[in-house]
Amino acid sequence: MKICNTICFSIFFVLVSTTTFSQDHKKNKLEINTTLNQWHKDVADSNFDAYFNKMSENSIFIGTDAGEIWDKQQFKDFAKPYFDKKETWNFTPLSRNIYFFSNQNIAWFDELLETWMGICRGSGILTKENNKWKISQYVLSVTVPNDDIKKVIKIKKVNDSIILKKLKTK
Repeated sequence: MKICNTICFSIFFVLVSTTTFSQDHKKNKLEINTTLNQWHKDVADSNFDAYFNKMSENSIFIGTDAGEIWDKQQFKDFAKPYFDKKETWNFTPLSRNIYFFSNQNIAWFDELLETWMGICRGSGILTKENNKWKISQYVLSVTVPNDDIKKVIKIKKVNDSIILKKLKTK
């Protein structure tokens, strides 16, 4: 009887733990989707404070240009004139994948976006701070169909050579 109680308790504990984990996972996924969707809406609505408040204090934004690696303050300085003139960007999520570190306090994602540049990919990392998800890193990339990559390489060749020279002389 004692063995049966121990086994039954163990099975019950595993089921409760799994259910709790699954509920936390779903809740975190919903919160992250809400955070990212609202972040994209905030920029489209030129809501400067709301947009940047969703980013952690030590966040990094990496844009499509090789020189666009900004900490939060640098990105704010870059973006402020666009927000002030209400000439911000509008990125509409088309799909998104979210993944979690085992502790459920760190997540990473990738998303496809409809933008003025065509389809782009966003990816990044979110961290849970004071029970809220904050964007710690965001990377925006222009997608290039495999059939067009040779044309893009040719177009980028001159600028890439300038950037390579600068980087190699550092």
